[in-house]
Amino acid sequence: QVDIGGRRLVFSGDLGRYNDPVMHDPEPVPEADCVVIESTYGNRHHPPDDPVAVLGAIVERTVARGGTVVIPAFAVGRAQSLLYFLWRIRDRPALKNLRVFLDSPMAASASEMLYRHSAEHKLQKGDYEAACAAVHYVSNIEESKRLSADKEPKVIVSASGMATGGRVLHHIAAFATDTRHTLLFSGFQAAGTRGRKLLDGATEVRIHGQWIPVRAEVTEIPGLSAHADSDELIRWLRGFRRPPQRIFIVHGEPDASEALRERIGRELQWEATVPLLNEEFTL
Repeated sequence: QVDIGGRRLVFSGDLGRYNDPVMHDPEPVPEADCVVIESTYGNRHHPPDDPVAVLGAIVERTVARGGTVVIPAFAVGRAQSLLYFLWRIRDRPALKNLRVFLDSPMAASASEMLYRHSAEHKLQKGDYEAACAAVHYVSNIEESKRLSADKEPKVIVSASGMATGGRVLHHIAAFATDTRHTLLFSGFQAAGTRGRKLLDGATEVRIHGQWIPVRAEVTEIPGLSAHADSDELIRWLRGFRRPPQRIFIVHGEPDASEALRERIGRELQWEATVPLLNEEFTL
């Protein structure tokens, strides 16, 4: 929020989910003259399925065939939620002895930060302590390499979330070639990323200069996304006590941004703009 010259500019940032099991609801903003809002999921609705139940089913069927689940995850936020969800699925008899590895130094540091700032999320300290205690933390490159060579059933959570870099690339290269394993995506995959290509059905992927055949199961859990969907974006906008004078829609692929613009006009009767690259506006 920026207040200047008697006017207020509000930028939504990445809006979170309502009724999320880990994070608090997006904070309502009562008034603004100008709003800049993201539109990552401006043309989509998250499914109503319980993401923990879906996660449990995916892990259980992978473990049953002797496979490993590799989850590319954003190191801050997503990785910590996944650790909590993976702890919750251990009540399934088949997953009682499930091995879970976190292979991301940044994610490990962020996990400690989440514990220290308990007021910023919904998790009880006891639950979060138990979830973190059930995880094996990979501390160095050599241990990460041994993890890629370990073909016993397990779950590996590693960055980066869109498979554009990081240690997860080594794990994808190691496990993508075998039908027993699963590559599970838990967040938005931007156009042009390896994650998007894999979800779109790529039969091979280039990693570190080599083409890796993809035979593993490739799937996603849209319900795990931390981004507000179209309904939630509109819900946040309805929190303003009076219509903003200007609304700019950013941070989304063209179809998503345009869909949100049309919906704002149709349902709220507010005029919104999708700025073009280098376009300038006087507020």
